[in-house]
Amino acid sequence: LSMTQYRMGKFAEAIAKLKLPPDSAVHYEEGEPASGILAGARELSIELLIAGALEKKAIHRQFLGDVARRLVREAACSVMLFTHPELEPKPFRHVVFLAEYSEHGQCALRRTLQLAEKENCERLYVIRNYTSFDKARAARRKKGGKGNARTLEEEEIALQEFILAAGSTAIPIEARCIRGNTGFAASNFVQAVEANLLVLPLETKPEGTPKLSSRIAWITDVIPCNLWIVR
Repeated sequence: LSMTQYRMGKFAEAIAKLKLPPDSAVHYEEGEPASGILAGARELSIELLIAGALEKKAIHRQFLGDVARRLVREAACSVMLFTHPELEPKPFRHVVFLAEYSEHGQCALRRTLQLAEKENCERLYVIRNYTSFDKARAARRKKGGKGNARTLEEEEIALQEFILAAGSTAIPIEARCIRGNTGFAASNFVQAVEANLLVLPLETKPEGTPKLSSRIAWITDVIPCNLWIVR
């Protein structure tokens, strides 16, 4: 068999195992995996990449593998990563959404609600990370300084308003401001509520690879559960 025939045979086996349509299109690139996936996604104008997280385990942490890390950072489309891919899907009972106050963030929340409703989600947690630096900036603002930093109470109100703007839903929603100086506080919360899916809105900028805000930059290293990057 030629290499092409061998590859197509392996793809056919995988498609049959996944119970996908036999005529599912197959596209592959030569070279380094992450670069090939990103190039193929651009060429085909893919809207959603689904992959295994390929994580590396450490004590109490799961770290993204090199391929998954590049997909999170560099893909121009949405990305969904599964920490433990299985043939039989498990429902997303607990979902955590990390709020970003923007038009894109609001759109991502609505999309998350649509998914949560179809999954019969038991609870959706909408969270924001609140640090001691936020608290200090808010204190300076109250003393007449510049800026628009919020107090914890103001942040909690802003989060509630952000949720209400998404519209009505039958899904139980819980708003939480997570206090901690690093993003790992959010990661710990995701694990504590036994979340099945973490959703992060990430707006792709015209200049290319987006720079992650400090509130969500940790996700390029640690993956506490299945992950959906909404672009």
